[in-house]
Formats: sequence, C-alpha cells, structure tokens
Amino acid sequence: MERDAILLELERAVGADYVCTGADIEPRYLHDWFIPIADGAPLAVVRPATTEQVSAVLRACNDQQVSVVPQGGRTGLTGGATPVADAVVLSLERLNGVDEIDPAAATMTVRAGTTLQSVQTAADDAGFLFPLDLGARGSCHIGGNIATNAGGNRVIRYGMTRELVLGLEVVLPDGTIVCALNKMLKNNTGYDLKQLFIGSEGTLGVVTRAVLRLHPRPQSVCTALCAIDEFSHALALLRLAKAELAGTLSAFEMMWPDFYELVTQSVPGLTSPLRYGYKGFVLIEALGSEQQTDQARFEAMLEKASERGFMADAVISQSQADAAAFWRIRDASAAFPQIFWPHVKFDISIPIGDIDGFVENCKGTIRKSWPNAQTVTFGHIGDSNIHFNIKVGDGEQPEHEIERIVYDAVRQWRGSISAEHGIGLLKRAYLGHSRTPAELDLMRRMKQAVDPRGIMNPGKIFSGGR
Repeated sequence: MERDAILLELERAVGADYVCTGADIEPRYLHDWFIPIADGAPLAVVRPATTEQVSAVLRACNDQQVSVVPQGGRTGLTGGATPVADAVVLSLERLNGVDEIDPAAATMTVRAGTTLQSVQTAADDAGFLFPLDLGARGSCHIGGNIATNAGGNRVIRYGMTRELVLGLEVVLPDGTIVCALNKMLKNNTGYDLKQLFIGSEGTLGVVTRAVLRLHPRPQSVCTALCAIDEFSHALALLRLAKAELAGTLSAFEMMWPDFYELVTQSVPGLTSPLRYGYKGFVLIEALGSEQQTDQARFEAMLEKASERGFMADAVISQSQADAAAFWRIRDASAAFPQIFWPHVKFDISIPIGDIDGFVENCKGTIRKSWPNAQTVTFGHIGDSNIHFNIKVGDGEQPEHEIERIVYDAVRQWRGSISAEHGIGLLKRAYLGHSRTPAELDLMRRMKQAVDPRGIMNPGKIFSGGR
C-alpha cells in the first residue's frame, strides 16, 4: 500500500482531525523525555480515542507492515517512546479517564492515557491510595507506567507497577483486542497474560485499559532523616525498621555524602538539617493508620537504632512541612541539569548487601581512567536500586567508555543494568549483561509469536532493528 493509501486508512480509523503528517507534526511527538528521533521523520502521528480505534490503526499498519511506536506521556529515560523514521506514532493521550472505581474490590478501571496524578487523585477522592508515585506524575500516563513496569519511592512496601495491576485490556499487533479486565486477587486460570505486557515497553502490543489495585488511604505519616557512620549500619537500620514498624515502612532512601552535600549546597532553598561528615543519609517514611500510636512506634524504633549504634544522628518531622523539606532534599536530583551537568547516569540494581562494595569498586575503576571524576550516588536501597551518576570533566562525556566500565561491573556483581527505567534504546546493547542467552532467546521467541511482522516499537529492547 502506498503512503496516501495507508494515511487514508488511518483517517478512516480515527478521523482526519486526529492524523498529523509532515510539518503538522508537533515537535513533542518526535522524542521521549530527552532522546530525539535519530533520522528521517515518522509517517504520521495518530491519536485514537477508543480501544476500537487503536485496533483499527494496528490492523491497518500490520497488514502493510508499517512500524508503530506507542507513546504515553513521553517521560521515559531510555528512549522507549522515541519514534523511528516512517513509523506511525500512536499517541494514547486522548484515551483517558477513569471508567470505574469498585470500593468492594478496591479496584479502579482506567484508560491508558490517564496521567498518574489523575489516577492518584481519583483514588484519594474515593478514600483509597494508589501508591505508585514518580516525579513525572503530572505528565506520565498509566499505560506507559505499565508498559515500563515503573518503580518509584514506595516499592519497598507496595511493589513495582506489576504488583498494582490486576487486569489489562490490550490490543495485539494484528488488531485483536484481548480483554482481561480481572478484578480478583486470586485468579489461577492458566497463564497470567497481563504479565506478558507489563514491562514489555510497547514491543508486544498496546495497553488500552487497566484494572488497578487500590490500598487503604494512610491516616498517618512518620518521616525522619538519619545519618549513618557505615553502610552496614544502613542495612541494620533497614532490618530494624522492617521488624519494628508493623508493616508500615513505605520508603527507605539513601543518599551518599556526594549527593547530599551537592544538593544541599547548590540547590536554592535547600539547607542541611544534619551536619556533614557522615558516610550516608537515610530518609525513612512510614505510612500508618493512627498518627499518635504510629509516631510513638516510629520514634521508639529510632531510639533503639541509636542505642544499638546503627544511627549516628536524626531529625524527625514534626509536621507535613518538615517531611516535605526532607523529601525535597531526596528529590533534588531533578536539579542535576543545572548543578551537575553534563554527566552519565545509571539506574541499576545490585544485591543489597553488595551495594557499598559495588559503588566503591566502580568509583575506584572510574578514577583509574579519570582521576578527577566526580560521582553522585543515591537510591532506593531497600529495593536494591541505586542511581549512580558520573562526571569526568566539563564538556562532552565519554559515555561509551563509562558505560562499559559500569555495566561490566554490574555483570560481575550479578546485578541488573536497569532497575526501573527499562531498556529502550539506550541499554539494549548491554541486555546480555543481566540476562542469560536462554532468557534472551525466549524473549525473542515471544516477540516473534505475538508480533511476527515486527511492527511494534522496532529497535527497542533488542538490538538489530525489528
């Protein structure tokens, strides 16, 4: 089918007003958060408003073997939503809204183009909590969160996105609509098909609706910022918090001194509640049901940690403003483009007990090649996840050399090259560092079975095009 003919099919599917081509394509569709299209231009941007329209678009593209790149809020950090030349960009932004909240089942059925913040607000208005939370909450779409299995700050208690999804509606590459909008926590009827699409980065199909698992809305929040003298003390503090806080521990975030000192000295409005000179700073949050009781339990845990030598100092929030101030320090990584640029960033997982050894080993290896290299390290260590940032001087960074050193170390320490950002374009060459040949072969066979014509998000996850 020639270009004009496929465009006519797309217009029939969604309406001419929702198909853009050439100079009419807005620049925002030509990149994800920061990775632009490499060459050429997409054939069209298509914005369906219903599952049936998504089906019609995929069927037309599959029939003519035209590539399709699904897009949500375009807040990903690995290029998963970056278009490829001559592809159809399938934007889900019009497919938004909450279909239903079921209080008895504690579920929400929502369309894929709904922003995470809208999901959170709808849950809160209904007396529930949807615990997934990211800095991009106002822009990212729940469909994209599902496609990338997003993480965030509360994984230690509530799990990754896949633990928060009970059912999905998905459109396959040939246009088949698979409706598996299950609301039940127990449903042991063969393959759990939703897991095939959660974290698949749009390479197997398009998520159009989801049944999300809701949790009780917390009635108490306890927060503290703690200083530690040794990394082993952070692990001991984590074990104690899990044991003493009766299942309410919701965040355990560690900041290495390089991160803590950089942001509190460089970001306007930030100050340090604790003196410098410690080996690390830990932000602890617990979400519970009764403030007075939970606060007493929380402070008793911290006192026990101090008595046992796990904690050198701490400040405990006395108000929401205090807690917000602590979180602003942890969330100051958003200011890196202003205060620590350029740099090479890594989102990796290492077995918890090995994290400190890995970080120190990597720093030493990096500084053998670049003696004046700077590092900034922080992360969700309760989830094994660290964010490791490296700057070896001003100007353009030797990204490939730095990546080789870090990812080789990840392989040596049996970690994951991607903790929560996915593979996309940026990490596909290193996928074999964290997955065995047998696993990669099975992934490719699954891709071939579901998408035999290779139209879905080509070049993502796997090297070598489709």
